Amino acid sequence: MQVSRERSGGLGLALVSAFAFGGSGVAAKPLIEAGLDPLHVVWLRVTGAALVMLPVAWRHRALLVRRPALLVGFGLLAVAGVQAFYFAALSRIPVGVALLIEYLAPALVLLWVRFVRRRPVTRAAAVGVVLAVGGLACVVEVWAGLGFDPVGVLLALCAACCQVGYFVLSDPDGDGEDAADPLGVIAYGLLVGAVVLTAVARPWRMDWSLLGGSAVMGGSRVAVWVLLGWIVLIATVLAYVTGVVSVRRLSPQVAGVVACLEAVVATVLAWVLLREHLSAPQILGGAVVLIGAFIAQSSTPKAPPAGPVAGGGTGAGTGAGEGEGGAAGDGGPARVPAGPAAS
Repeated sequence: MQVSRERSGGLGLALVSAFAFGGSGVAAKPLIEAGLDPLHVVWLRVTGAALVMLPVAWRHRALLVRRPALLVGFGLLAVAGVQAFYFAALSRIPVGVALLIEYLAPALVLLWVRFVRRRPVTRAAAVGVVLAVGGLACVVEVWAGLGFDPVGVLLALCAACCQVGYFVLSDPDGDGEDAADPLGVIAYGLLVGAVVLTAVARPWRMDWSLLGGSAVMGGSRVAVWVLLGWIVLIATVLAYVTGVVSVRRLSPQVAGVVACLEAVVATVLAWVLLREHLSAPQILGGAVVLIGAFIAQSSTPKAPPAGPVAGGGTGAGTGAGEGEGGAAGDGGPARVPAGPAAS
């Protein structure tokens, strides 16, 4: 009975994480349209979240000595890379399309496992890859000569590749007892991301007066500080923390599959709040992408003959992905969740 309650609580937290991550793009796009540069929005999000997570970083300060490469990799890929490319894509293509393209990450991870690591993958996983690619073709309407801005599509693909890079980084064969606490990795990943984005975004050039104004969301004006508060506290801090706790109570595969709801939430919110309507083929393609991601996530690669795999593994969960709230791998209790998204 205790186990059942734990799993129910974990499922609830995974849902909260997916919904929180799913709202990031909807809140960010009005800020970008109000005049803020996408990189400045990402910097405000990451820096704000890093400040909130400072107490957690101090508590896990030993990670700076034990796992510096993991912290830097998480900051560069899962935080700065995924979010910068995702928000840049939002300035050119609809929210739902950008996130659905980013959801190719689970399929791309399996391709890396099969052709780079030369590990066998299940037939179901291969089917998931084919479905995800076919669904993406429908989302971007390739028959219409790439109806969406090709640069926007490329930026979203870069966000997916950053997630792949993080999954690869988080699969160091045989972490064993040295596996890093995921909350500590998130806290330091946000700090590293904030430092990197400060150098790249150069926030001193931002028009700070815009932060005291308002942005248009679906025909209504909303204070910029309200949207920023949502992005920092809900779509980043709450989303990451609930994602971590949910993975500890569920298997990474279950948590990652639940995280697929992030794309659905983002698309529905963009439809309702931003009036971004998708065509019937795009909706069908989005559903196929999610199904492919679900199959790829559920079909973990076969383990190598010898040596345990600890830390995060090669299964993919999102949120950017941001994404962005799922997790990678089949390690022990110290699994590190995927970044967001993203999201």
